[in-house]
Order: sequence, then structure tokens, then C-alpha cells
Amino acid sequence: MAYKTLTTAAILLAFAPLATAVHAADYPQPQPCYDPALIAAGRAPPGAFPCYVPPPPVVIEEFSSWYLRGDIGFTNQQLGNLTNIQDTNFQVTNVGLAFDASPLFGIGIGYNFNEWLRFDLTGEYRSSANFHGSQIITSPGGTITDEYYARKKEWLFLLNGYVDLGTWQGFTPFVGAGVGFSHNTIASFQDICTPCPGGGVAFAEDTSKWNFAWALHAGLAYKVTKNFTVELAYRYVNLGNAESGDIYTYLGTNNIVNPMKFEKLTSHDIKVGLRFNFDGLSMSRPAQYYAPAPQQYYAPPPVYAPPPQQTYAPAPVYAPPSYAPPTYGPPLRSRG
Repeated sequence: MAYKTLTTAAILLAFAPLATAVHAADYPQPQPCYDPALIAAGRAPPGAFPCYVPPPPVVIEEFSSWYLRGDIGFTNQQLGNLTNIQDTNFQVTNVGLAFDASPLFGIGIGYNFNEWLRFDLTGEYRSSANFHGSQIITSPGGTITDEYYARKKEWLFLLNGYVDLGTWQGFTPFVGAGVGFSHNTIASFQDICTPCPGGGVAFAEDTSKWNFAWALHAGLAYKVTKNFTVELAYRYVNLGNAESGDIYTYLGTNNIVNPMKFEKLTSHDIKVGLRFNFDGLSMSRPAQYYAPAPQQYYAPPPVYAPPPQQTYAPAPVYAPPSYAPPTYGPPLRSRG
């Protein structure tokens, strides 16, 4: 009986791995996934599901709303016309009326409305530019030549708007426009008349005048760091008009009010600008813009199937061995 018990246990141990494999086969096996492009093209088996596609890195565009700016550059100014109240009585021919180049210095404060539109308010000092030229004046009494010398300077205040046209490798081209006011000053005006009685030298007091001004911008900016941008820009600016004080002779004679008028002042400016985001000063967190992630693809979750009920063989019943008294044959009998 003990031998039978040991034999049964050995058989159960031998078939245990096979039973485990059979139970494992009852669970759903992982199915292969396919490229979404193959599924869309109809080249995947029926019922195929797409593989998981990880999202691309989150795109974060950082910029500060407010910024400070500073500009330096040079002016290249032109004069549309030079007139005097007395010109109506004469024939006037302008010869070589021009300004020399002069430096400009500006500061401003700006605001980034979004990643492509910004505005700023600027104040600018345009230092003295020498003026020179002459007029040939023909009258019934003959022909004379007036040679002019003066200095012109102005303060320029503009409200500007810019459109940033996109950024490539840190470079951003932009265009813009501005409107505002210009405070134009004509100083050290001098008129030398040849030939005129007594030498014909005349002067005028320094005079300033406010004018409406407007500008057009175009340039290229480079973002050195998150909070620091350098730009190279061209600007066309219309400064309006200016005029000298009343002209008087070197003897102090002044018989008529006749200031010299400088009409249609314009300039082609070249500037280098520096922009400092307020983030660089306050260490505030910049606004963040996140690109939407593409649609996610996930494999369907496996369907859980409970394991089948286990069936076990009943435990063997142990029966103790029975003992019976030995059986002997019939009693021996004597032959005697």
C-alpha cells in the first residue's frame, strides 16, 4: 500500500508542468501592432490595431511681454524745398541743398502682444546736421547768388508697431510703421549774398517747431539669449517742416518778416538696436505656449480571463495493514 502511494505522488509531480502550460494557454496572448500608415493604406490584416506613437517634444516659445530698447545710428537727410516769402517776386533755382549725416540716439519701452506682433514707444535725439547749399535768384535788376549755412537737429517721438515674420536659427526679419511728432530746430542760420551791396551777409535766430511725423521700418533681429535681442534696421522717416527765425542783415536791419522755410524734411536712417526683456531684470517666468500633441495611439488592453477551476485528484486513503494469526495446517498426527 505504501508503494502505491509513492507511485501516485510521482505521477502528479511529473504532470504538474504540463498542467501549468495548459492553464497559461488560457490567457490572451499579446497581439502584434502595425504602423498607422499601413492600417490607413489597407495593407494591415483585418482587425489590426496601431502601435503606440510617442508624442513629439513639447514646443515652448518663451518671450517677455515688456521690453526696454536702445538705438544708435546715423541719419541721411534730404530737403524737399527751401522757400522765402520774397521768392514770389523772383525766379529761384536751388543748387546743392543738402544735409551732412549726423548721429542719432534713442530709447524706448515696448510690449510683445504675441509672438509675431509688438509695439513700442520711442524717444530719440537726432544731433546737429550741417546744412549747406545755394540759390541763384534772378530779378529784373539782375542775378545774385545766396549761399546758405545752418545746423538742424530734432527730437523725434514715435509710437511704432512691428510684425515679426518668423524666426529661423534665431534670426527674425520684421517690418513696421510709426506715427508721432518731431521737434525740429534750425540754428546758426547764415546767408551770404553775392554780389550784394555792403557784402550782403544776413543771419537768423535759432527757432524750433513741432511737426507731425511718420516712419516706415524694416530690419533683421537676432535673439542672442532669451532676454537679449540685437537688431539692424532701416527706417524712412518724414519729419515735416522747419524754419529759421526772422532774417536780419549784419547791420541789424530787418525791413520785412521773412524766415527761411525748410519744407518736406525726410531721412533714410540706419540703426542698431538692443532689446532687453524685462525677464532679464525681474527673473519672472516667461509666458509659455505649448504646441498641441498629436493623437495618441495605444494598443487595446488585454481582456482578463479568470483561470479555469482546478481539479485535483482525491488524496489517497491510508489503510493500516491488517494482521491475522498465522494459519497452520492440520495438527500432525503420529503414525504410531
